[in-house]
Amino acid sequence: MITVRAAQLEDSERITALAQAQVGAWQRWDSSGRVEDVPYSMLSIYERWLHGGAWMSLETAAIHLGRLLLGAGVALVAEMDGVPVGYAEAYPGNEPEPFGMHLHLGGLIVQEDAQQQGVDGALYAALAERARASKCARLTTTATAGEAALLLFQRSGATPLAQLQRFSLAARTGQGLYQAVPEAATDAKQIAGWAMPAGRVTSARQQWEALWQPTWDILPEMRARTRRLHFAASGHEAFVVFQRGLFDPRRVDVYCWSPRALSAALLMALRDWTHREGYRSLTLLVLADAAKSLGAEAEADGYVQDVLSLEV
Repeated sequence: MITVRAAQLEDSERITALAQAQVGAWQRWDSSGRVEDVPYSMLSIYERWLHGGAWMSLETAAIHLGRLLLGAGVALVAEMDGVPVGYAEAYPGNEPEPFGMHLHLGGLIVQEDAQQQGVDGALYAALAERARASKCARLTTTATAGEAALLLFQRSGATPLAQLQRFSLAARTGQGLYQAVPEAATDAKQIAGWAMPAGRVTSARQQWEALWQPTWDILPEMRARTRRLHFAASGHEAFVVFQRGLFDPRRVDVYCWSPRALSAALLMALRDWTHREGYRSLTLLVLADAAKSLGAEAEADGYVQDVLSLEV
């Protein structure tokens, strides 16, 4: 029998084990820059993080689950005969259409020997109930073509909602005036109703919790890669996170929350700031129908992401 309940902090160890079981090999770069397989115990917390985020170490998992339980999102555990065999987390969001009021499935894990037994369906049903109770119009998720999560969600009746594409732009000096200052305020209410015109890898709220909140600055490597700034360019306000490329330190990934679509003035400011900071290029994941706003210089790298919606 499958039962679904709210996660508790005591579940951190079990959920961590479920997540770690999804990793095929533990690896890191050696001193010459080559990838090597190593035992889990030899990895630093940051090196473990690179294999799948907070759930890769018990230390970070407990912090992450604690934030969810305090209101950052929804965390559910699925049990079979009293044993946790599945986990799902989701984030409430309020964005402009096509997303609207939604609950975004940010992660789902099912123990291998419990797959194909209805565990994922039970978690979807429980999340849909949470979405309805929160007056959300839909349950959404984001995945790449062929990804297991995408196929599972489609089998539950989900339909395509939007598509995102990733582009690269050269950093360059701009001619307009803008302000870019550090921003300490972290309340998610600031972005209620706002779009995420660049960097919407999951959802605006989940990205806010993962990137804008300084929680993971406790990892020195993460802190060194990340800058958080408030931009104002010709009346266009935005919160922006810049994260140095993992494999190319001359590239920076851009994550942007704003009440408006990406404007020419804000794009100029982003390119100018990255140039002044010494980067050569910036990477932006944008809605496919907004790609033209990046201009003719933008180069698509072939990465495409789909957003699926399950009406509740």
